[in-house]
Amino acid sequence: MSPEAGGPAVRGPIRVLVVEDDPVAADAHQLYVARVTGFTVAGVAHSRAEAARLLERTDIDLILLDLYLPDGHGLQLLRALRAGGHHADVIAVTSARDLAVVREGVSLGVVQYVLKPFTFATLRDRLTRYAEFRAAAGEASGQEEVDRALGALRAPQPSSLPKGLSAPTLESVTRTLRDSPTGLTAAEAGVRVGISRITARRYLEHLVTNGRAVRSPQYGQVGRPELQYRWLSASH
Repeated sequence: MSPEAGGPAVRGPIRVLVVEDDPVAADAHQLYVARVTGFTVAGVAHSRAEAARLLERTDIDLILLDLYLPDGHGLQLLRALRAGGHHADVIAVTSARDLAVVREGVSLGVVQYVLKPFTFATLRDRLTRYAEFRAAAGEASGQEEVDRALGALRAPQPSSLPKGLSAPTLESVTRTLRDSPTGLTAAEAGVRVGISRITARRYLEHLVTNGRAVRSPQYGQVGRPELQYRWLSASH
């Protein structure tokens, strides 16, 4: 690890290792990190073994860690790193929702979880909060300052979505759209998810706004053309 670790100040950008077995998702995560001021991608690994090799020869401050890797679970990699004296912080980027796994991850130094699928805005928020936490230095004046430093890592979930949208419904709409390679209209999405066409359109428009889907007019039917929404695979 860097000889500056544990020093009085953090110099230069925060060096990030992206660990993700899906090449498309790895490229997206790499692009996302590169767009956040104060962070730089120091390496990309598609397996547990590749990540371990990179960590042996590269100074890393933060790992964006997918938990489901082709040659072992991400927490197995993390346990091995801790046993070897590596102290890089970890943000788990995963579809895993098992709270037992979450608890184990916290005990091994996972500072945040970002559930797939997610937007650039979500990851940017987590990285910004991590940078604030990392930049805290010196001796705290009291409990309030300690709480403030730790609170930087906790993203307020209700503010992450526009008013009137819920995370579970967004997840259902997202999954439905991703499972439809040719795309869906708002009416079709509404039927599959079990919500109204108008409600489905609000969620689909939210995905478009965040760069996770595109829309185009569907012609060939009587009356005004209907909008067709399609998932952008590069935003996985």
